[in-house]
Amino acid sequence: MKTAKSKKASVSKTAIKKKSLSVKKIPVKTTKGLIIVITGNGKGKTTSAFGQALRAVGQGYKVFILQFMKGREYGEFIAAEKYLPNLTIRKSGLDSFVMRGKAAAIDIELAQKGLDTARKAIMSGKYDMVILDEINVAMDFKLIKLKEVIELIKNKPTALNLVLTGRYAPKEIIKLADTVSEVQEIKHHYNAGIKDRAGIEY
Repeated sequence: MKTAKSKKASVSKTAIKKKSLSVKKIPVKTTKGLIIVITGNGKGKTTSAFGQALRAVGQGYKVFILQFMKGREYGEFIAAEKYLPNLTIRKSGLDSFVMRGKAAAIDIELAQKGLDTARKAIMSGKYDMVILDEINVAMDFKLIKLKEVIELIKNKPTALNLVLTGRYAPKEIIKLADTVSEVQEIKHHYNAGIKDRAGIEY
């Protein structure tokens, strides 16, 4: 039979245990951030990057995403605005296709502004992860220069995780990366005449 004293001690231990469980976990920052490239001709590169962002936000990290060549308010942009204060998304493009080799002056201007915005975010020290969405395509379409992106990668803060997405990843960027994933198209519903859908493409 427990005495009043032993009951009190048991209650105190339970209270301490509950309190320890309610303490918010503080993320441990690594000494070296990773450079991750997601490329290839298949669907899912941006989706993969946003999954990475969601995982980072879940661990208490702050994430900044710059979307090149995109002007539409995609579902991920709307979700971040509504529900994810630690995820900041900026768009730097028009809601229209850019013609490869025939980019309009406005497309080049917006891409350059996007690169400047990304550079400021990277060097600000505010973020644990920066995602440069479709930057590989922006380089391939000559909207921004490869050497500028290489310089950005080499000069980033040591602990920052940097993710670059888009098909046509240059071999120089692949060489600098710690992780490279290639998404290959095996089958796509567009080829069957199925149009883009909310929640799938945007």
